[in-house]
Amino acid sequence: MSEPQGFEGTTQRLPVIEKAAGTGGEYEAPPVLDDETGDAGGSGRFWSARRAPAGIVALLLLVVAGAFLYDVAAVRAHRDALSWRRELARQLAERPLDDTWVLVGAGVTAALGLWLIVLALTPGLRSVLPMRRPHRDVRAGLHRAAAALTLRDRAMDVAGVRSARVRVRRARVDVRALCHFRELDDVKADLEGTLREAADGLGLDRPPALTVRVARPGRKG
Repeated sequence: MSEPQGFEGTTQRLPVIEKAAGTGGEYEAPPVLDDETGDAGGSGRFWSARRAPAGIVALLLLVVAGAFLYDVAAVRAHRDALSWRRELARQLAERPLDDTWVLVGAGVTAALGLWLIVLALTPGLRSVLPMRRPHRDVRAGLHRAAAALTLRDRAMDVAGVRSARVRVRRARVDVRALCHFRELDDVKADLEGTLREAADGLGLDRPPALTVRVARPGRKG
């Protein structure tokens, strides 16, 4: 059985058929309200659910509260308090405030509390870049790895580029390319123009700054 030639590994654009107005069968876009057009403003960064820290804190609180509740209930039932609570009460009563272990415990507790406050006040999800909001009810984000892959593919399309490494940060894109022919200044100019256009086409809320470095590949041996 023969296969059609010329279609393997290629993508072709379907033909567009235009119809004159009034001929019937044409598609008409639904009307858009005035308040739904244009840019709906910045979307801001996405907030992380913080499931792992919240689960760890909840588990620790459950264990500690359960242990104290069990010991208090045992004392109320006219039983002896557990040895660990008696030892803890004795240590807290006898150790001075400038004791090394007291200072270490206070420092660790303060560090954990500060870490929880930072997690509560920061959005997280640094790997997701917020995109522009054409509609106030729609939010979208783009992973940095996907953005870097897209920009790398566009960089490889520039004549003279042998290889390219793209690193996408929150506000900047760093590109390092190796050029095996053409002048470095010409390749750099083409790369900056192509990548700036590609970065604008990503639809990010804040277009990142672009840093391009072009060099020759090192000699082997």
